[in-house]
Amino acid sequence: MSQKKAGHLSWKIVTAMLVFVIALAGCGANNAPSENEKGQEQEQEGADKPLEKVQVVLDWTPNTNHTGLYVARDKGFFKEQGLDVEIIQPGQSGADQMVASGSVQFGVSYQESITMARISDVPLVSIAAVIQHNTSGFASPLAEGIDSPEKFEGKTYGGWGAPVEEAVIQSLMQEKKADVSKVNMVSIGDSDFFTAVKRDIDFAWIYYAWTGVEAELRGEKINMVYLTDYSDKLDYYTPVLVTNETMIAEKPEVVKAFTAAAAQGYQYAIDNPEDAAEILIKAEPDLNAELVRASQKWLSPKYQDDAARWGEQKLSVWENYSDWMFEHKLLEKELEAEKAFTNEFLPE
Repeated sequence: MSQKKAGHLSWKIVTAMLVFVIALAGCGANNAPSENEKGQEQEQEGADKPLEKVQVVLDWTPNTNHTGLYVARDKGFFKEQGLDVEIIQPGQSGADQMVASGSVQFGVSYQESITMARISDVPLVSIAAVIQHNTSGFASPLAEGIDSPEKFEGKTYGGWGAPVEEAVIQSLMQEKKADVSKVNMVSIGDSDFFTAVKRDIDFAWIYYAWTGVEAELRGEKINMVYLTDYSDKLDYYTPVLVTNETMIAEKPEVVKAFTAAAAQGYQYAIDNPEDAAEILIKAEPDLNAELVRASQKWLSPKYQDDAARWGEQKLSVWENYSDWMFEHKLLEKELEAEKAFTNEFLPE
């Protein structure tokens, strides 16, 4: 074989090898998933993973205290966190007992009831404050002239028969050196404020965001004596989202996912009160739509208020209120406040 032919053959072999190597490299490049493809695969894996079914029990009939939960459910925020959340209403046993027993994973509760539960070794834990400051107070028709706690004297209060009611009324009246024994206290059961004040009572304890706003819509003028106007210790968290110690110990990832989605839902209601109201109305069509819209407009700025983030709770608020309860003999012992709540599951 001539040198020329040998050189030509060698070149053909080298060329063929190069083509093979390039083709092999090309196959490898085509087979290796891109970053985008990897992301899609991960998303598909997440989509294939079944959602964790959990329930959240409301404290009362649906209202704008609960809007963030409905938003989180109906806009898919819970689903994005891997949860299939069912919103239910409390049975005869009440929301706290349902959550404490573990029959329901999450609930809507109040600082005052969690405080009393903890004293009795019931393992409830608050995981987020729905509203940053107490918006409740004692309401009365304007004609009654009850615009200050000392004017409770000689009047009839309609409540539900809890010891805390008389203690709160007494605490406010003491600020004005008035006598709580001069207040006639009766139970009105499930009667609404507007029916009761027309029938047999003069004032009642309400949340302004719902009943107060309803009074505005009805054109019925009322006086409000807010708890926070007379005592810093009564500026407690009401309502709150609650779970139990077992959930926190055994399924912290579920608690974190639930809290993150709820926070997103309430943030949406803060930023978009009109749309959030429509979500609640659509979910609960029996509600008064006009009231929901007006209530949501009033309440949305108060969810987070002056807190660094929605849901955040302060130890001082828990200590102040439990100290007040202990001073008024509503607790048998002092509360270990740091165990009654946590901020650890809130998004940063």
